[in-house]
Amino acid sequence: MFREAGHAVAVYDRFYAPDAAALGRQYDFITATEVVEHLHHPKEELDRLWDLLSPGGRLGIMTRPAVERDAFPAWHYKNDLTHICFFSPATFSWLADQWQALLNFPESDIAIFQKRG
Repeated sequence: MFREAGHAVAVYDRFYAPDAAALGRQYDFITATEVVEHLHHPKEELDRLWDLLSPGGRLGIMTRPAVERDAFPAWHYKNDLTHICFFSPATFSWLADQWQALLNFPESDIAIFQKRG
């Protein structure tokens, strides 16, 4: 979709598009759509993405927000065996504090971090 809109795009996926060169550049915008719930080492991977952002750049993450503990047993999203890590707005706020980032939630399942500078 980004290419169709005329944007230059690099794609990286450990299994489906393992282009290591994509991890050696700086970006103005990085998106992780329906990705973070699959990460075995989320802090390490998210820090790597954060480090690839140019000053003023944005990292957009789309994932289902974790439900309250009482609702978790009935939550369908956790039943996908590849979903091993869940995030809440509080988790994203913690990350924003760690990164000293601006944070915006344009939708309930979208967090956009902006790098200062």
